[in-house]
Amino acid sequence: MADFFQNGEITTLHKLGNHSIESMEQELTSFSEDYPMALILPSLYSELEGKAMPKIVNDLKQATYIRDIIVGLDCASKKQFEHAKQFFSELPQQVHILWNDGDRLRALDQKLQTEDLAPLHAGKGRNAWYCFGYALALEHCHAVALHDCDILTYDRSIPARLFYPITNPTFNFEFCKGYYPRINGDKFGGRVTRLFVTPILRALKKVLGAHNYLEYMDSFRYPLSGEFSMSKNVIKDMRIPSDWGLEIGVLSEAYRNLSQHRICQVDIADQYDHKHQDLNAEEAIGGLEKMSIEISKSLFRKLATEGCSLSEADFRAIKACYFRIALDCTEQYYYDAKINGLKYDRHQEESSIEMFSQCILKAGESYLTTPMEAPFIPNWNRVLSVAPSFGEQMLEAVSLDNQ
Repeated sequence: MADFFQNGEITTLHKLGNHSIESMEQELTSFSEDYPMALILPSLYSELEGKAMPKIVNDLKQATYIRDIIVGLDCASKKQFEHAKQFFSELPQQVHILWNDGDRLRALDQKLQTEDLAPLHAGKGRNAWYCFGYALALEHCHAVALHDCDILTYDRSIPARLFYPITNPTFNFEFCKGYYPRINGDKFGGRVTRLFVTPILRALKKVLGAHNYLEYMDSFRYPLSGEFSMSKNVIKDMRIPSDWGLEIGVLSEAYRNLSQHRICQVDIADQYDHKHQDLNAEEAIGGLEKMSIEISKSLFRKLATEGCSLSEADFRAIKACYFRIALDCTEQYYYDAKINGLKYDRHQEESSIEMFSQCILKAGESYLTTPMEAPFIPNWNRVLSVAPSFGEQMLEAVSLDNQ
């Protein structure tokens, strides 16, 4: 049973009581008459061949309160795109597949490139950004939710609990972040959140002093979750990072654009497990290093916009402070693991902390040496001011592709 503790300024919506999924979906069906909903699925083609996506599609068949499903499809050939159309055809919702590697969407991307408005890097950020733009073009759409496509423990309560706070007319939320426990079998998951994000936020608070943004970020139970929802109006002003800082960047944009009373987090799953990539130790470390550096830079850039000046000496202090806080966390997790009968590899945890601490200095050095770096994709308000008909062009291109 979840607790009912409210932490910080952000309202936490727990999983309490016996609100069945059937009852919630009945309410959502009623809400959908005035607040049509679109679910975004940013997906690699390879995920259609995995274990998670077939179950996701099967569960979504029953989520008939969702009007539109927007699939951002990456890394797909023409033959694979044709298979994707067949794969999603059994869904009762209106399905829109954005074939990002197709000629039509590539041509539209090239138009934006000529205006320096296109995303510079392939990946989830670029995929989600185009899906958001497409959702804006669907003028009937009111609420948008996004979740990952590799969730092995998926059930249809995930989109229901994401949409509910945004579409319930008695609520006043415009942005909702999903959270869940990360227990992988018999051990803790969520290493980057547990051992890096939370400790660095607390180290920043100690070095820089009390700051509303840092308190806000530290209020989220799982800031790196890939699941969130928002009203469509929020999308227009959102500048999405194109790197591993996507989730941190989206939270930062919600902080910039909305009152904190219009932001919440919701418990969306009793258990959450996703596809684990088969990486060797060197590849795994490299991936975590890249992720932690980009998350760090995302935090540093946001603090700069809040008027915080960071120097080389500050980064050394942040690194040292982080290291001590993170090591203290390993004690807490050890005790938590033991009382719950979970395995806990303290050596591996502390090795990760040592690597993360070095990444703080690398991120700080990169931040100081490239002050003109522009890591954000332009927001859709800017795109549509330059190309007012771009939304209609996307709708037409996707419609022709999906015929």
